Amino acid sequence: MKGKPIPVVAIFDVGKTNKKLFLFNEQYQIVFERSARFLETTDEDGDSCENLESLRLSVFDSLHEVFRKGEFEIKAINFTSYGASFVYIDKDGRPLTPLYNYLKDYPKKLLESFYAQYGGKDRFSLETSSPSLGSLNSGLQIYRLLKLRPELFKEVKWALHLPQYLSYLISGQPYSDMTSIGCHTALWDFSKNNYHRWVNDTGIIQKMAPIVQGDQLFRATFPGSGYLVGSGLHDSSSALIPYLLNFHEPFVLISTGTWCISFNPFNTESLTKEELNQDCLMYMTYTGRPVKASRLFAGYTHEEQIKRIAQFFQVSTGKFKQINLDWDIIEKYQVMDISDELDAFSSIDLNHFKTYVEAYHVLMMYLVKAQIKSTSLILQNNGVQRIFVDGGFSRNVIYMTLLAQAFPHSEVFGASMAQATALGAALVIHDHWNKQPIPNDIIELRYFRAKQRWY
Repeated sequence: MKGKPIPVVAIFDVGKTNKKLFLFNEQYQIVFERSARFLETTDEDGDSCENLESLRLSVFDSLHEVFRKGEFEIKAINFTSYGASFVYIDKDGRPLTPLYNYLKDYPKKLLESFYAQYGGKDRFSLETSSPSLGSLNSGLQIYRLLKLRPELFKEVKWALHLPQYLSYLISGQPYSDMTSIGCHTALWDFSKNNYHRWVNDTGIIQKMAPIVQGDQLFRATFPGSGYLVGSGLHDSSSALIPYLLNFHEPFVLISTGTWCISFNPFNTESLTKEELNQDCLMYMTYTGRPVKASRLFAGYTHEEQIKRIAQFFQVSTGKFKQINLDWDIIEKYQVMDISDELDAFSSIDLNHFKTYVEAYHVLMMYLVKAQIKSTSLILQNNGVQRIFVDGGFSRNVIYMTLLAQAFPHSEVFGASMAQATALGAALVIHDHWNKQPIPNDIIELRYFRAKQRWY
């Protein structure tokens, strides 16, 4: 005899490479996982882009697989994905264009004329809290469509960020959400807490779906379906949610990967020109609260320099995962003038080092010095008591210990949890589907103690 189906929340976590479906039970344990990867396709210019049709079919195929199993009862569905991409749909909900890659080159003259119209690049970037990033400023993708393909633009009923398009597939309802709008899109005027005037001037406002709170749920359109559907979240903001729900004293989260992004949800002061020039920007929480953040391309730099060290010392890159912290090496090299510029280590002659272990320790000293500078930009004097580090560097003892030395007045923790981004999208709608309290052991913390100042 079959048991009662397990109540679950289904979360689609759509990254650039991996597209995943997770089912979380009421204790937020993953009870089912399905992963897919698609071959990219190309847009009309021959530039590579996401295969939107494969993605759409994958969402429905994954859900049908779960429904067929019968062992789970889906109570709610939510979505999280990279946000800097728009899907333009017509009145029937059909996409009108490819899902353009946010790394696509942006026409230089179009950008220059746009900035000239709105007070210049610096002023506009400050007003929208968005560094000038070309297509990565997703609002400018719509502007490009308006100016270069006006006939097609007229057919657009809604411009939906990717997380909201995924939600639309299931709910049939077009929505905008603050986590997607508020993240380096060039759409939002943070000082006025509304769309920037250019969105109104150009008529693009009419293509923007109604804004909803990130913790709201909506009925699915399928007849007989009992589950609720979330509006979707931008992935970086989603990964912050487990921390916001678990910790209420001021903290900073350093989310490490290819980019190391420092988030301070307790620093809502407007960006300064100096901060903007040093790669600071604003994100937005699901409730529409600004989050000051700084970015550092440290994960990428780490990978590139590991390859350089490995090649020089004729060892495999796998060896670097086994390196333990050696204080003698730190003390030997702490007399060096260590620059806080991220790429400074790349110009150091590796002949200075006896072993790859020595070279790696010094690389980490340089990376952490750059991280200190980046994180300090958003710290503010608001009594940050804890610094959480998640992602790849949270498991790197050298990185974590050096970071703890650098911030002796804050407790520094390596944080780990299963699938933080997907978990955030599940937790944000907890009250709507889960009768159990949120478990207090979702985030596993490892404390790193400061030993001595080295920098």
